[in-house]
Amino acid sequence: QVQLVESGGGLVQAGDSLRLSCAASGRTSSSYAMGWFRQAPGKEREFVATISVGGGGTTYADSVKGRFTVSNDNAKNTVYLQMNSLKPEDTAVYYCAAGKVPVTTALMYDYWGQGTQVTVSS
Repeated sequence: QVQLVESGGGLVQAGDSLRLSCAASGRTSSSYAMGWFRQAPGKEREFVATISVGGGGTTYADSVKGRFTVSNDNAKNTVYLQMNSLKPEDTAVYYCAAGKVPVTTALMYDYWGQGTQVTVSS
């Protein structure tokens, strides 16, 4: 079992930055690829970013490319999502997830955090 806890969400203005954290615990938690997803009210959960085991490879959704950066600190078993130049359309609950491969499909992830709310005002 892997437990994931997100933090760092909040209410910001358009153009501001936020950094989300996802702390992982449990056996072999450092052996998983990590993904970030988000879900806005009335919309399906969508892929945001993923990072491979060890942090060697990252993938981003087109909507966040150039503005968001995913990184990890293996010593702390923590994954980060640095979000810059935030837009109102980035408003959503953000979830981190752990899976065997760094893919963009939510169904392929085995473990999920509880989510953290990000609200961007215009």
